[in-house]
Parts: sequence; structure tokens; C-alpha cells
Amino acid sequence: MVVVDMQNDFCSKGGWFDSRGIDIAPVRAPIDPLNAFLPELRKARVPVVWLNWGNRADLMNLNPTVLHSGNPTGDGVGYGDMPEGGRAPVLEKGGWGARICDDLETARDDIHVDKYRLSGFWDNEFDSVLRNLDARTLLFAGVNVDRCVLATMQDAGFLGYDCILIDDCAATTSPDYVVRAVKYLVRGIYGFIARSGDVARALDDS
Repeated sequence: MVVVDMQNDFCSKGGWFDSRGIDIAPVRAPIDPLNAFLPELRKARVPVVWLNWGNRADLMNLNPTVLHSGNPTGDGVGYGDMPEGGRAPVLEKGGWGARICDDLETARDDIHVDKYRLSGFWDNEFDSVLRNLDARTLLFAGVNVDRCVLATMQDAGFLGYDCILIDDCAATTSPDYVVRAVKYLVRGIYGFIARSGDVARALDDS
């Protein structure tokens, strides 16, 4: 189970998205389904991997294109900047904003991997972790489904993993037509789509 970017800067009041005036209600929607689903997976001995932005304080791991995407006009708040009234620099490793959303429940045996691109497979150990787990099928959840979730899922497919998007555990702040496009692409090219309850019931029956 790969949970992408369910972090305070995206999903919590006072985080980066909230400070930019973005409605965070859509990206908070997966919290309750994940809190119900993850214990079922752990009970079935399915490893849970939290794949999150965790940037260096000096931002030396980010190239100019990535930095630009976080602050396109140059006069806003981007990666490593301190939001007005914020609690930590944006998505800085170890800071409040980069931590898993306060409302999500983690477990001691969960695995944590930092990422530095939209796709979680670049410039880090994520693929090695999955290979050591002997993982072949990856369940995907998190935010934003049209950005980091999709990019990671695409690379996973290119690397030979089978991919399943857990629909009720993934969300975005983008318009609904973007979500429809993502689901169209996932179904047609990158894998499968399922609901958490259906997967949990299948695990119970196995």
C-alpha cells in the first residue's frame, strides 16, 4: 500500500495549501477511508509505505523546474519558504508541514520514504524498498491524484509493477474533469481502480 503526500502542508489547516487559499476539503476526504482501510491491510500483513515530500533545508535536492512549479510567479510561497503564520518551511524534512497529516493514524511497522519529484521513484530508495519487500502489486492512495499519485503510478507501471488506484482514498484540489481524465487513463493504460471496502472484503475472504 503506497500512500502519497498525505501531509500537513497539503491536508491540514495552517499548511501550505491552506495558506494559499486553496480549499483543502477535497484532499481531506481520504483521511477517514484511510483510517478505516489501513488497519485492515496491516491485519492482512500488507506493508504500508508513506511516500512523502521531505526536502533538504537548503533545497539542494530540487532543480529549478521543480522550484518554479512551487512558486511560478516568484512572489508567492514555494518549497522551503515559510507561509504567513506557518509552523515550518514548506515540505522541509522533519518539519510540521512535511509530516503525515495529524489526523491520520500510522503504525510502528509502516515504512517511510522521502521523495523529491512528482514521481516517487526518482533520486531515492523507493524502488529498492519495494524490491526488498518482493512487491509486485501496488495499491495507490493519497494526493494529488492528478499529480504525484498519477506520476508515481505511471513510473510503477513502466517498472513492471501492477497498479491499483484506491478510488475513495485518493483525491485532488483540481477540478472534477481532471479527476475524470485521470480515471480514464488509469483504466485504459496504467492499471485498475478499486474501492477500499471491496479490497478489505476480498482480503477477509482470502
